[in-house]
Formats: sequence, C-alpha cells, structure tokens
Amino acid sequence: MRLNGSEILTEVLIEQGVDTIFGYPGGAVLNIYDALYKYSDKIRHILTAHEQGAAHAADGYARATGKTGVVLATSGPGATNLVTGIATAYMDSVPMVVITGNVGTGLIGRDAFQEVYITGITMPVTKHNYMVQNVEELADTVRDAFRIANTGRKGPVLIDITKDVTAAVTDFEHKEKINVKDDTVIDEAELKKVADIINAAQRPVIQFGGGVVSSNASEYALKLVEQGNIPACHTLMAAGVLGYRHPLNLGLIGMHGGYVTNKAVDEADVLIAIGTRFSDRVALDTNDFANKATIIQIDIDLSEINKNVMVDHYLIGDVKTVLEKLLPLIKGKDRTEWFEALAQYKKSDYTPVDDDSRITPHQLVESICDIMEDNTVFVTDVGQHQMWAAQYVHHTNPRGFLTSGGLGTMGYGYGAAIGAKVALGDSVPVVHITGDGSFHMNLNEGCTAVSYNLPIITVIMNNKVLGMVRQWQRCFYGKRFSQTDPERKTDFVKLCEAFGGKGYRATNIAEFREALADAKKQNCPVWIDCVIDKDERVLPMIPAGKTVKDIMMNGCENCEHPCELKNQNR
Repeated sequence: MRLNGSEILTEVLIEQGVDTIFGYPGGAVLNIYDALYKYSDKIRHILTAHEQGAAHAADGYARATGKTGVVLATSGPGATNLVTGIATAYMDSVPMVVITGNVGTGLIGRDAFQEVYITGITMPVTKHNYMVQNVEELADTVRDAFRIANTGRKGPVLIDITKDVTAAVTDFEHKEKINVKDDTVIDEAELKKVADIINAAQRPVIQFGGGVVSSNASEYALKLVEQGNIPACHTLMAAGVLGYRHPLNLGLIGMHGGYVTNKAVDEADVLIAIGTRFSDRVALDTNDFANKATIIQIDIDLSEINKNVMVDHYLIGDVKTVLEKLLPLIKGKDRTEWFEALAQYKKSDYTPVDDDSRITPHQLVESICDIMEDNTVFVTDVGQHQMWAAQYVHHTNPRGFLTSGGLGTMGYGYGAAIGAKVALGDSVPVVHITGDGSFHMNLNEGCTAVSYNLPIITVIMNNKVLGMVRQWQRCFYGKRFSQTDPERKTDFVKLCEAFGGKGYRATNIAEFREALADAKKQNCPVWIDCVIDKDERVLPMIPAGKTVKDIMMNGCENCEHPCELKNQNR
C-alpha cells in the first residue's frame, strides 16, 4: 500500500495502540493534521491552548494510564514550547513520544521561517531523538521511538520530521505493535545475599520511589512490606504505593517528610531502596544519609547505583521482576522493639492545628479526601500546595497522584489534569490542587477544559504570594521578601466563568466543603478559590544539605517562633 508520510505516521500511531494525541497545528505539520482529519474516527486529537499544556497533558495521560503519551507540535516556537514538558517527563521517567514538524529538507540550515534545531535543543532531555529526512525511514523510526520510550528506564523520545517527508509517498506495510521485552537478568547469588540481609535485619526500612509505579510493581511492593513485616516510606513520586493509613506506612521521606520517617531511615540497620534515585530532596546530606544502615538498591538503571548515595548491595532490573524473584526468599519476623521505637519517634512528629474559622492547608486537603470518591486522581502543580497535598492526601492508587518531582515544574498541573481526565473518562474524578502562583502559569488551559467539557475540579490555595520561595526567604534570608508578593488582583471566580466554567470562593472550611460538594454536581470545569494565610508554612522541614537532626517543626531561622527540634540530637 502506498501512502504519504503523514498517513504513514498516523497508521503507525494506530498500530502502536495510540488513541489520543495532544497538540497544536502549524505550517510545518499541516500535512499531518490533514491526515489526522482523515483518521479522526481512530485517533482523538485534543487541541490545547499552548504547546506546553499539550506536553503536560501527554505526560498526565501517560502517568494516569501507564500508556505512552503522544504530543504533536509545529516547527520553531511550537517545538520550543514543548521543551519544558519534555524535560518534566524526562526527569520523572515518563514514556512519551514527541512529534515535531520542521521546514523542508532543502531549507534546513538556512534560517528559514520557523526553523529551529529541535533535536539539538532537546538532546539533554530525551532518551533519544530523531530527525527524519527520508520517508522510507519514517515508519520504523516511529516504531523505534515507542520501543525506546518504554525500554528500561522510561522517558520521552522526540521525532522531528521535515515537511517534505510528510508529503512524500512510499510503500507502507503494517507490523505488529512493539512489545517491549524485559531483559532483566538476576544474579541469583546476590539475590539470596540480599534476602538474607533483609531477613536478619532488626531495624529495616523500605524506601519506595517512582520506579515502583513505572514498573506496575505496587502489588509486589505491598507484598514485600507485609510478608517481611517491614515499615516503609515513599518519595514524592511513589505516593499511593501504600495506603495512607496502612499500619506499616511511615509516609513521605525527605525535606518535608515526617520526623518519624526521616528518623527511621537515620536509625535503620538495613535500608531497601526500590526504584528510587536518592535525590537531593530525599538524601539531603548524602554523606550522612542512612549511615547506620546496610543499603540495598533495586533499580532498572545501572547509572543510578552509587551516583548520589554509596550502597552496599544492588540488584539491577525491572522492579516488578526483581521483586517477583525476591519475595519467595523473604521471611516474616517479629520487630516489636523496632515498632516501639518508631512509635516513640511518632510522638515527636509535627501535628498541625485545626482551625475551622479559616482555611488551613491540612484541613483543606483532608476535606477533599473526605468528600471525593476513593478512586479520585489528584494532580498538583509545584510549591507549598504540592507538599501539603503529598503530606495529607489519603489514597491507595499508585497512579492517583500526578506531580512534577524531578524538574519541579510550576504550570504542570492543569495540562496534566486534562491529560488524566481525557484518559480516564467520566468514571474517575480528577482534582487539580494548585497555588495561585503556579496556576497563573497555566490557567490558559481553562479554555481547553471547557472546549472538551472536562469536569476537572481545580482547588486553588490562594495566599496571594509565591509561597514556597517566600517561606525560604522567611527562614533563610532574613524575611527579605524579594519579588514574592506580586500583589495580583486576579478574580479566579470571574475568570473561570469567563472561560465558561463555574467558580466558587471559600474563606473557611465550612464554605469550602459546601463549595466542593456542589462542584461535584457540575458537568463543567470548576475552580474553587480558597483564601489561605500568606504566612502558612510547609512543616516539618529539613533545610537543604542538613539531616533530621536539623528538622524544623514550628518555625525557622530569623522567625519569631524558635524550632523545637532544631539542633537537638534525638
């Protein structure tokens, strides 16, 4: 069968199981959009307000489903507008295929209108990228992109296609969908050694990371916790792997993790780190991180071993496969003394104070969890609200907490929420938790949510400041609030209604709960503007480069409230 390049691209996308693509048209991709028109019964295209929103939507689609997200943009500014979204996916190991158009082959290198060297620009933030200048190579290039995006440590792959290739005609032959093979080879002797160390441990802790979610290994992770009777903590990227109230769940680790969590790792004699890379927000002082423990790391990426933290033993491979092999060797053990010690640490943990006369962040998040269904997917932007959500969201869905961890992308949330909602449909509620600072970066996607009638509920923690940066300025910069009080007058209720959605405003918890209950009944995008005190802080907090010994509970440097646990060696 003879097809042009645009038709070949579309046929291969369908062949690889793609049913949804996010994007924005332009001159260099007009032929591709013409093909998408012809194939509109097989591939749904979601037009966003901005290409960055499209990239985040493809990312959210991938995180919520485990499928490969696909995004399409034209050359020049269309392609460069994708870069932040590509980098976000790259840092969090999200499988994504990015398709960009470019000027015709004869114009490459001539500074033609909207020409840009997008493969060079994105080389550091893609697993691989291609520039296709021969139509005969197009089909297999696209297939290879899907294979690479999903092989080993997952991530984004970019395909740049010159405009003449999208119009050129060649023979096309259908092939089977790419099935990624698990090439994990287990060192049986090391596997047994690791199991023996775990079984002999007196004070073990498991640390789960995003790799557990990527490999769909949450069921096996839970079995390891329960079978071994081992307490576990999680990074930001692994929220939901264990149930919020699971008795062996210590909660979030790292800069804004609990005292009990960080103290448990500090006192552990064995730390089993699974699908996690020991980032600087987790291992804040790499020289003093889990320094009493024998550290075991399980990861698919050999380059992560001994990169940030030196480990004693490691197993390389797909987390699910490794855990399947490890579980039969793990024995349960009475750890009463360890659990009693953890219970004592827990007594020293930070406990927020309820105040129904206003909106406190923890009550806000807990109210959302009370009112929304158990299968709700939560999406956040980046900042204080992100940490409050990570600390207080109650759920057990490994793909139910979508956030930008590695890159920390303000503006990620609304696009990702759109991608998740498009993927999951009416049966799964999507709640987008954001701050006014982050939301100002992506609220243009309100028109997208309205156009496609996506009833996403957006909860805006509105303190009228750039909260996280301001918190650091308060704690470490003598309260010199440089450019973190923007004095914006945005009326989010009116703006939402201007887009075509429904807006609410809440100043206390009762008003918020009433607004959220009514929002659930709406069949349109909803924004709830929640008034938050600008001096609310994310606590506890371990300063960058410090340890649990330096944890801040009730205040920080240069504040009127001294830190109760600061500089205390508990």
